[in-house]
Amino acid sequence: MQVVENDRLRNGNREALTALRKKARTTKASVPSPFESIMKEIGGHGSKTLVQEICPTCGNHDATENMWMMFPGTDVFAQVPFHAAHTILEEDQERLDSELKELQSLVKEKSLIISDKGAIADKISPGILSVHIGLDLYTSGSSKLLMVFGSDI
Repeated sequence: MQVVENDRLRNGNREALTALRKKARTTKASVPSPFESIMKEIGGHGSKTLVQEICPTCGNHDATENMWMMFPGTDVFAQVPFHAAHTILEEDQERLDSELKELQSLVKEKSLIISDKGAIADKISPGILSVHIGLDLYTSGSSKLLMVFGSDI
C-alpha cells in the first residue's frame, strides 16, 4: 500500500515539475551551462559579473513570480516564488525516489523469503523467482546478487 501511495505522489510531483518547466519554457537541457553564459558575457563588457548562477528549471523565467502551491499531505494553498516551488518539488521528488527504492528492495526480500518457504511454489517455482529477483538486483547495482541465487536453480 505504501509503495502505491509513494508512486502516486511521485507521479504528481513529476506532473507539477513538467507544468513548471512548460511555464518557464525550459527543459532539463535547454538552459545554457554557466560556462556558456560566461563566454557570452566576456565579449566586450568589462563591468558585468562573469559568473551568474542559472537555474536549469527557471532559465530566463522570473524566479520571483509567485505560484500557488498545495503542500503535500495538507489542504493548505500558499503563494511561493517560482524558484522555491520547483526547488521544493525537486527535493521532495528525490526523497520519494529514495524511499521507493528502499520499499522495492524490502518487497523483493520479503517475496524471496515467501518463495523459499514454498508459499507460492504452486504458482511460481522458487528457482525462477530467485533468478528473477537476482536479475532485478543485479541490474539495480546491488551487491545482494550472490545472496539471492540458491542451490535450487
